[in-house]
Amino acid sequence: MDVTEASDLSNQVLDEVGSAVIADRDFFETVLLGVVGRGHVLLEDVPGTGKTLTAQSVATALGLSFSRVQFTPDLLPADITGTHVFNEQTREFEFTRGPIFANVVLADEINRAPPKTQSALLEAMEEGQVTVDGDTYELPQPFFVLATQNPVDMKGTFELPEAQVDRFLAKSSIGYPDSDGEVELLRRRAGRTEQSPSVEAVLNDEKVTNLRAVPETVAVDDDLLSYMADVARATREDYRVEVGVSPRGTQRLFEAARAMATIEGREFVAPDDVKRVARPVLAHRLVLTPDARVEQVDKRDVLADVLGQVPVPTV
Repeated sequence: MDVTEASDLSNQVLDEVGSAVIADRDFFETVLLGVVGRGHVLLEDVPGTGKTLTAQSVATALGLSFSRVQFTPDLLPADITGTHVFNEQTREFEFTRGPIFANVVLADEINRAPPKTQSALLEAMEEGQVTVDGDTYELPQPFFVLATQNPVDMKGTFELPEAQVDRFLAKSSIGYPDSDGEVELLRRRAGRTEQSPSVEAVLNDEKVTNLRAVPETVAVDDDLLSYMADVARATREDYRVEVGVSPRGTQRLFEAARAMATIEGREFVAPDDVKRVARPVLAHRLVLTPDARVEQVDKRDVLADVLGQVPVPTV
């Protein structure tokens, strides 16, 4: 699969998901970045904005197996990964796979579960495998986690640990639709008998695997490599930031920029690709100082300041 075909298929997926969910195309592109860039995506927004519908629509459009894990305060790690169950007939313990064994896993309201349960996803997201009672099991490929969470100031939520947040390639939010969008939402509802809209499969697991390999062929100029590294270092030096972007975050910025170039149908990364993906890829990785948190500084504003300060190369 070449870049042109990958771009065409990506846009078909975007169009199909957009037929079910009312949101900006930039939001859909951020979600698709996780698929094409071989990462995972975290969606944060208030209930009822379409986070779950987006996950279901993306899985269907990609033609992949889908599993939903509803995170609750009493959810245990074994409820996600699976556990060994004693078979009375064979007199042996057999591994029963949990819902994480799917191509697309919706971790719904992930911040309603305690940190111990949230950490059950760390190995899966980073290495594509889970270890249960000393035995390691490979997860289906391709593997993609789309997690949703309510804002941390809502009741019944736990803040995600920094190590967990750093595993997500990108973080985004849907937001409320504008007036025209909300009218279109009602118009679509009036045109069908089911409460929830449906989409058709555009790809399959083989095509998704091939699509995810295309960004590896996208060229990145040395000046852009330096630019990405400078942006990451600048976040660590900002007086409002206690912990800046990690080296893992720098690498994810690189991968996301190549994925964006692929979606746009280019065989090379442009500076605009880096700037477009920087906010969803880097902002959630920042840990602000106590003073900045008291002053309610927005991480996205910090990143915008950093991008404004670092010189952009001409490529």
